[in-house]
Amino acid sequence: MNTNSNIYTIIYATIMVVVVAVILAFASSLLKERQQRNVEIERKEMILRSVQLGADEAARASDKDSYIEAEYARYIKDSSINEQGKDLTLYICTIESGERFYVIPLRGVGLWGPVWGYISLKGDFNTVYGATFDHKSETPGLGAEITTPMFYKQFENKRIFDDSGNFVSVQVVKGGADASSGHEVDAISGGTITSKAVEEMLLKNIKDYTSFFAAKLKESAEKAAEKAAEIQPSDSLSATPSIQVNIQ
Repeated sequence: MNTNSNIYTIIYATIMVVVVAVILAFASSLLKERQQRNVEIERKEMILRSVQLGADEAARASDKDSYIEAEYARYIKDSSINEQGKDLTLYICTIESGERFYVIPLRGVGLWGPVWGYISLKGDFNTVYGATFDHKSETPGLGAEITTPMFYKQFENKRIFDDSGNFVSVQVVKGGADASSGHEVDAISGGTITSKAVEEMLLKNIKDYTSFFAAKLKESAEKAAEKAAEIQPSDSLSATPSIQVNIQ
């Protein structure tokens, strides 16, 4: 066959495309299980980081994956709730003292692609215990800074409900947050769009859980009132906690 002919070129190109496609398909199939495991390990590591567990120790562990899986099994329970016909994932973390934290998965859209993360709440279903974020393709040195402790540690001890019980989430403020506010953190300098994407992600994702949180708060208040009534029956009315969450 004439190697300079168009037919030869087409046949050669077709064979090469088929061979490369087969090799890539084989490699993908061969690595699929490992890729899925890596994704699962990353998910578990981020959940642990959101409750301030395992980050430094995992980095020093001889077998990081095994360490993360062991810590996850020790502290985290995968759970779910149903709100208005919608199934929602909720991770429950119980530490040695018996204290519990509730971890909410977050999904949103940044400037150049998806952003995601996890935020944990203390047992009052209001105060943020920890948070962690990640992204697919935000700008290094700008929007990508959402992955740094300098950004996500600001969320610790912020509150998602205001003093009147209204859901306000946590605002990411350009130009500097009010230091006295329990609901604001600083946006990333030069990464305003990604910062606001995180804010919107928090608002939309946490809002789905507010009815559940309100029910748990009411349940806690009723239990506290019953306990107070057992101790001081005559003062039971005055001992009832004043907790009210407004769901809109």
